[in-house]
Amino acid sequence: MTGPSSNPPGATPARYLPSGDTALVVEFGDRIDRAINDRVVALDDAVHEAAIDGVVETVPTYCSLMIHYDPLRIGAAELIARIDAFGSRPAKARAGGRAWRVPVCYRGRHAPDLAEVAARTGLSPDEVVALHSGTAYHVYMIGFLPGFAYMGDVPERLSLPRRDNPRTTVPAGSVGIALAMTGIYPLESPGGWHLLGKTPIRLSDLAWPQPALFSAGDTVEFVPIDEPKFDRLRRDQDAGQRWAPVGEDAR
Repeated sequence: MTGPSSNPPGATPARYLPSGDTALVVEFGDRIDRAINDRVVALDDAVHEAAIDGVVETVPTYCSLMIHYDPLRIGAAELIARIDAFGSRPAKARAGGRAWRVPVCYRGRHAPDLAEVAARTGLSPDEVVALHSGTAYHVYMIGFLPGFAYMGDVPERLSLPRRDNPRTTVPAGSVGIALAMTGIYPLESPGGWHLLGKTPIRLSDLAWPQPALFSAGDTVEFVPIDEPKFDRLRRDQDAGQRWAPVGEDAR
């Protein structure tokens, strides 16, 4: 089913897809695209602002928004009607979208794949770091692990497929790239992305009011730091400090 929700002029109409009897997927496209993701984030904002009775949770992805709902409080048809009532509101950046400056050490043991990425791209290690840290990344979605933000778009000169041999263990805080995406592993886990550096900050904590540090629609920039500063910031994080977005104090 298609509908007019959040359709800018000339955009593909949204499609409504049932996901069982307690969730509705509103799909805006089938590719990774900033304009499409802006529509996802705009609808996510609109649903939250409307405080629709019966809506339990929303899950933004690259090109769709999954809306979990309680069918005893609202039915799918009524939910679709409520979404359609938002009309053709223009896509916009998240009103509360935050900007982050994330410290990353691109040196030594923290950057196990930097030399290989440099060799494969024909760049020097310093050029790889400059390109990666010189881009403001858009958070498309959270997934894979609690707090793992899929961020784009990586400069084309750094675009590489995933590693042929994924690691069975990637340390928490590792900053990696794969194709057009970059991300930070919030927990120790297996992984196949190329690891360029590591951040000392925590990305997720169940004790936080919002367990994931980043949200879809946020902007992230990476700031190169040396190993002594990495160690100092890690001690602060271990002592309970929470990293704050630009313009806010650490908590």
